[in-house]
Order: sequence, then C-alpha cells, then structure tokens
Amino acid sequence: MIYTTAKISGIINAKFIGKEENTIKYLLIDSRSIISTENTLFFAIRGDRHDGHDFISDLYIKGIRNFVVEFLPENHFSFPKANFLIVKNSLEALQLLVSNHRKAFNYPVVGITGSNGKTIVKEWLFHILQGKKQLVRNPKSYNSQVGVPLSVWLMSEVYDFAVFEAGISLPGEMEKLEKIIQPGIGLITNIGESHQENFTDYKQKAIEKLKLFINSDVIVYSKDHEIIDELIQKDEILSKKKIFTWSEKRDADLKISTKQIENSDTQIDFKYKNHQESIIIPFSDKASIEDAIHVLALLCALDFNPIDFKSKFETLPPVAMRMELKKGINNCTIINDSYNSDLNSLAIALNYLDQQNQHQKKTLILSDILQSGKELKDLYKEVSSLISKFKVNQLVGIGESISSQSDQFKLEKIFYKSTDDFLKDFAKSNYSEQAILLKGSRDFHFEKISSVLEDKAHRTILEINLNALVHNLNFFKSKLKPKTKIMVMVKAVSYGSGTFEIANILQYQGVDYLGVAFADEGVELREAGIKTPIIVMNPEYHSFEQMLKYQLEPEIYSFNILHQFNRAIKNAKLENYPVHIKLDTGMNRLGFTQNEISNLIDDLKKFNNLKVSSIFSHLAASEDNNHDKFTQKQIALFDDLSEQIIKNLKYSITRHISNSAGIERFPNAQFDMVRLGIGLYGISTINQEQLATVSTLKSTVIQIKQVPADESIGYSRKAKAEKDITIAVIPVGYADGLNRKLSNGNGKLYINGFLVPIIGNICMDMCMVDITNCNVHEGDEVIVFGKEQSVSDLANLLGTIPYEIFTSVSSRVKRVYFQE
Repeated sequence: MIYTTAKISGIINAKFIGKEENTIKYLLIDSRSIISTENTLFFAIRGDRHDGHDFISDLYIKGIRNFVVEFLPENHFSFPKANFLIVKNSLEALQLLVSNHRKAFNYPVVGITGSNGKTIVKEWLFHILQGKKQLVRNPKSYNSQVGVPLSVWLMSEVYDFAVFEAGISLPGEMEKLEKIIQPGIGLITNIGESHQENFTDYKQKAIEKLKLFINSDVIVYSKDHEIIDELIQKDEILSKKKIFTWSEKRDADLKISTKQIENSDTQIDFKYKNHQESIIIPFSDKASIEDAIHVLALLCALDFNPIDFKSKFETLPPVAMRMELKKGINNCTIINDSYNSDLNSLAIALNYLDQQNQHQKKTLILSDILQSGKELKDLYKEVSSLISKFKVNQLVGIGESISSQSDQFKLEKIFYKSTDDFLKDFAKSNYSEQAILLKGSRDFHFEKISSVLEDKAHRTILEINLNALVHNLNFFKSKLKPKTKIMVMVKAVSYGSGTFEIANILQYQGVDYLGVAFADEGVELREAGIKTPIIVMNPEYHSFEQMLKYQLEPEIYSFNILHQFNRAIKNAKLENYPVHIKLDTGMNRLGFTQNEISNLIDDLKKFNNLKVSSIFSHLAASEDNNHDKFTQKQIALFDDLSEQIIKNLKYSITRHISNSAGIERFPNAQFDMVRLGIGLYGISTINQEQLATVSTLKSTVIQIKQVPADESIGYSRKAKAEKDITIAVIPVGYADGLNRKLSNGNGKLYINGFLVPIIGNICMDMCMVDITNCNVHEGDEVIVFGKEQSVSDLANLLGTIPYEIFTSVSSRVKRVYFQE
C-alpha cells in the first residue's frame, strides 16, 4: 500500500500547502521517537499538557518535511521544503487516515478490550500463533486514542492475522477505536476498577467497552463475569451475533471443570465439543489463569484445535510491567511507579517491591487513589489488605483521602495532606537501607519526591531497560525445546548492567541457574536475597569456605581443584554437594582434556561427598560460520566425553555447551541446558533486529561555548578550530568508560537527532563535541550508546567486542532500571 502526501490529503480532507509530493511510510506523534526522517508524516496533536505544533521547528531541523497541522506555524516561511496538511483536528485526521487504511485488508482481526489483561492476552495469542500465522499487533500496550491508530497503521500485505487491544478512559472513545480496528472477532476480558473515575458504575463502563464489537461477527467472553453476560444477552444487536463463551460455574461453549495447581504451574482441564482435554501453563496466579483461558477460548472460536498448541501454553512468557528502579540515598533502592495509581497496578507494584530481596525493610509512599469509584472506607480497607499481604514495613500516605483513613493501616505509618507537606518535613536520615516504592497519581507530582530520594552522584547514567532484557530472554527461550533449562551469566556485574537488580528479575523470570566468575560475586547475590542456584566459574581455594556457607556451586576444571574442593566438603561434613565438571573440547582454556577422562571418572566414583550436577564445555567460535566444522567437532567430542562420565556414574547429569550464539546457530547442541550471556543484553550475530536494546549510556550537555577560529580545544591542544565553531561540554570521560581512542573525531555522540564528533582529547571526567549548525541546548540529553548508536557500532569503531564496551562502564556511573 503506497501513500503519498497528496493521497493522504484527500483521505483526511486536508488543505495542502507545499511544493512536493512525498511518499509516506511512517506516522509520528512524538518528536522524540523518530524512526526515519524520510517518508515520515508528523501529526501535530494538541493535548492538555502539550501541543505538537511547538515541535515543528525542531522536527524540521532534524529532517522531517511532512506535517499534519491545525494551523500554519507563524514562521512557516522558515520551512521552505515543508509540506503542511491543514485539518480541523489532527487526532481525528490520524484516526480517519488509519480507518481508511484498515479497510484495505481482509484477513482476520481480533479486537480485545476489558479492564485488565488486554496486553497479556494479546501477547500470549501472538506467542501461540507465531509460526502458524503472520501476526501484527499493538506494540507494547499501545491501546489509546493515538496508540491504536499507530498500531493499525502497521497492517500490511505481509501479515495474514491481526490482534489489537483497545483501552478507554472516557465515554464515547470506543466508537472511534471501533472504526479504526474494525474487529471481526471480539474478546472482552473483564470489567474492573481501571479508569473508573469517568464512569458512573461498572455497567456503564462495560456498555462503552462492548461498543468495540458493534460490527463484529463473533464475541468471546466469560459467562462468569455476570455484568458482561447480562449486557450482551439483553443487547438487541450483540445478542444476535455468534457468541462463544467459557465458564467455570455455568453451561458454556468451553467448560472449565478444574484447575490443579502444582508448584508454579497450573493444569487447566476443559471440555469442548464433548471432548475433555487439558493444558498446563507456567503460572499459578488467578489473573494469569484467566488470561490463559481467554486465549484458549479465542483459539476455539477461531476454529483452531487448542491441543495443537499444548507446548506453546507450557512456555507462555511473563509479560513485564512498567517501572523505574534507581539507587537511592543512604543505600536505598527507589522504585518509581508514579505514572498512575489504582488497586490493580498497586498490587503489581507491591509485588515488584516484594522482589527487592536486597533490603529487609520495605516502605510504600502512596498518594490518594483517584480512579477507583469506591467509597473511601472500602477502598482503603483493600489497600490496607494489600499492604499487609506484601509485608510492607512502613507506609507514608500523601493526600487528604488516604490521611482520613489512617486508622485502617496497622503498621508504622505517617501521613501528609500534600506532596509539599512531605517535602517540608523530609529528612534524609529517615530513609536508609530500605526499598522504597513510590506509587502515586500524576496529580501528586511524585517526581519531586523521587528527586530528593534519588542518589545524584553523577549526571552520566546507564539506563537498563528491563522490558528489553525480558524480551531478549524470551527470544532465546523461544529457540529452546520445552524441557531445555537455561543458565544466565551475570558475571562482571551482569556485563556492566548491575548485580542484584538483574539477578532479581532473572530469578523472577524463573531461570534455572545464574553464573558468576568469582565467589565474591555469588556471595553478594546471596546477601541480596537471591536463591536461584549459582555456579562459580572460577573457584579459588581461599573462597571455598564462603562458597559452602552461601551454597555456591563450583566449576571443577582440574584434578587439583577437584581434590581441594573434595577435602573442603569432607571437612565441612557435607554430602552430595553439587559440582559442575568442565571439559576442554578445543577452547584450550580451563577444563579436563580427553586423555584425562578415565582418571576423572575414577576420582568421581571415589568422592562420595560431592555429586556431579552438570557437565559442560565452552564453544570457541560458535558465532563465526567460518569455524562451523570446528564447532561441530567440539559438540561431537563433548557428547562423547560427557556420555562416558554419565555412563560410569549411573545417575542423571545435566549437560550444556551452547552459549548465546550457540543457541541461535546450533539447535542440535542444546542438550539439557544452555548458557545465555551477551545475547541477554541485546547482542546477536544473526538475529540482531529481533533483539531489544537493553543498555543506554547517556549524559547531559552542561555548557555550550563559541570557539573562535585558530583556538585549540582540550588537553595537549590536539584539536584546533579551523573556523568559528560551537562546542558542547559533556560530563562523560574515560573514567566513566568512554574510550580515549574515540578522541579527535574518531567517535561521535548522539544529541537531538545529530551524530556530533568528539573534538579534542577525551578528558577523565568530560569531553567536548562539535555542535556547529546543530540545534543543541544546555540540558539536552546525550547518547553515548543505545538505539541511536549501537554498542556493536562503537565496538567495531574501536576494533574490539561489545563485551568490553559494556564492562568498561565505570561503577561511578549510576544505573537506572526501567520495567513495564
């Protein structure tokens, strides 16, 4: 489907002012989210807190040439190459364009709405149908008045199935989204409290949400949600459609008879078309079970045989939450989740707070909840119950409503009428060695509280996108057989990303093992509350006592280390202590060689105090297809040698040899477990486009200076201005991990859409860049590496590998963690 500015102008009934007809591929509403300057159409949308028209000048400088506007900018003559499409309402124009686009496609479209679970059901349906269908869906949770059109715009001829979620916060919004999505099949998940403040009751909200299905052929829902069932059955239009229902309590098309929970897995038994079947999902919470049944019902309604997808259900991935985690004052951890506040999101955030095992004390700073629609007494009774459930130690309540209900909270507590009152009374000494969750509605401006609690050691930070990390983990998991275990390497401070912060989320995601280089790394994780099995890859004799104390499992790579560790186990009077045998199959680093296997087996038979938990080896060049024959030789030798050991020991032993590249390129080498390392952090040799950027090193422009011609810049006067230039000073230097070889134009930094060259020698704590003719201001964000300039690009420039770039980021650079 080809769109031009002229064609779009006709579709949205715009007045066209311009000189050139351009082809349009991308729609843009956020000036910070440019994908491509060419073929992009910017919609200047006006909202309560922003006006897209204010960003036209900056966008033009960055290269955007096509704009949908509600009025011409006063300085439009300054944009001689711009095309302006003038409309009455830019948001309505965006929706009209995409509604027209949607009509060009006839493949099945599923529309999902409801109060909770929309994103999870969408992502799980994608997970299950991937491979069967070419499926397009909302990115993340783009389900709003702007998110939906941006999502539906992604429809093209390359897909044969679509699933879109739709969310509303006001009456009258769903009719607009229905015209955009035009779903043939509809699913409503449930009706709950989210955005309840704008609806008189649950019934009114359900009526509004059901408008998504006014022109659908099929509606799927649970009869156990009585409000939904009653409204559909009584509606003159909806009741005449094809209805597919599921229920645990009542007669339905899909009858859920039992749910048997074992450990963290759940077995769902169901009866469909007189056949009794079951599936297993790797979750045990009520919400996930309901979401999985919704997916099951959708598959049935779509005439798929759900049994064909049993293995897919068994590997349903967790769908992450949005949150920000930072290092706080006095060794605190700050979790900032103050973008909204309702009971459901509070429960999610408290669950995340509960995962912060590095602190014994947990504090919740909570504002009034403005979106419940409940009586205050009932609302805060439920809040109190949640706080008790997640074992919060201290509550700081901010707002008149929560303060009025102070008697309901039975824990250490203090209340303030406003954020300003809290800040007036704030003392740093009151907050130390604790995990602090900030959970507040936007109106309370909790960013002010975050600011005083946050450790402000350095303006240069390393942002870690935990959503991206989970995405990458799930990508590699998707490459594995259902029973293959996964070990994740978190050595070298998780490749520079952090210690317990990364280990916490990996533990939450259920990885089987964590790998560290040295015992002290494992001790730190244990002291932070990490309970996942940990393998120490480079055990040292002097650390054996600590390893045994903290239940760390050693890599055994030589007879010397084997005998020493066996003596340590005997002295500690331990039995069957798990160890991991390293074989050298061609790396010629650590490990037992082929001619040592016979003696190794003899020793292992004698040493009854230890038990071989796994046997492994290391691929030397799995990422390089020039060495594939050698890699296959390594795999075959490992298979042979490990089999010899297992045959003689006569008990089950896990085997693993594949690293990140091995997972992608050698599926025959999965054995029982794989070891994921650099791939978790977004680096791949063959699937780079499918991985997400995890780490972004960023700083800030702290000063802009005019440098006259013939003046020098920086130490040793290595740079000299050939003409009058403008430079920016950035507080990032070689002590932060910015390699000095990038000095004098060898490297560039990304500022406001411009890659600007480093000028002069990089200093210990700062560097200078040439920003002549660039639209850059003091305070602007600077990207050293991230999406805009990848770590791989930087590594290639320096003649090194991404590992070195990641691990070179100094510990003085503050790590900030984000999660959805």
